[in-house]
Amino acid sequence: MITQLVKRDFQQRYVGSAAGWIWGLIHPLVLLASYVFIFGLVLKSKTGATDVTQNYPMFLFAGMLPWLLFSETVQRSSGCLIDQANLITKTVFPAEIVPVSIFLSSLMSHVLAVCLVIASAGIFLHHVSPVLLLLPVFMLLVGLFAVGIGWIAAAFQVYLRDTAQVLAVILTLWFWATPILLPEEQLNKFGVWSLLLLQANPLAYIVRDYRDILLGHAVSLHDLAWTATFAITAFVCGGLIFRYMKRGFADVL
Repeated sequence: MITQLVKRDFQQRYVGSAAGWIWGLIHPLVLLASYVFIFGLVLKSKTGATDVTQNYPMFLFAGMLPWLLFSETVQRSSGCLIDQANLITKTVFPAEIVPVSIFLSSLMSHVLAVCLVIASAGIFLHHVSPVLLLLPVFMLLVGLFAVGIGWIAAAFQVYLRDTAQVLAVILTLWFWATPILLPEEQLNKFGVWSLLLLQANPLAYIVRDYRDILLGHAVSLHDLAWTATFAITAFVCGGLIFRYMKRGFADVL
């Protein structure tokens, strides 16, 4: 059933489109070009001396990928139960698999972008590291975290239809609180509060780990432990909340 949902979701996203799945690459590339122009050329942002690379476009692209996968999964999950209301109310349908299928559908475009980053690292940075073999582990952790948050958003959206709007605001603030566009060195200049915010931000660990792997550097076991802790906690808590709130879905929908 999950396979069918993933296939249908992926096809519906690009139905009638001449470029088809290529849009899954065009969108992040245009976003990357915009940020590189504004922050790299206009604002003269640079990576720090201790960062994984001094190549700002590569630094930015590698950090954007896990965020795009996470945010797309969560945003699309928030309204997925309402979109599938007919299935949920008229059949015995495991509603919890819908956010999972959304993540797997988003993952297909994500893998294409990851391949592009790896190829770019080989061309511009002149190395491709065996540490890339760890990447599927971190894709799984991003998936656990995103699906867990997606379950919570989807469940609340059934009862509170403003949830998706509130979520959009939260994700915007979350994006700027994550070291994607600016190195952590620059964010730390804002004082102890910014340091505490980074330490409490699960996406900060995920982005750092992803960036290290894609650009060929070893991952800190400390960061891996925190990433796994946040991911598993979100997945378990999200599953419990979804299961509890699922009892009234059929009546509300």
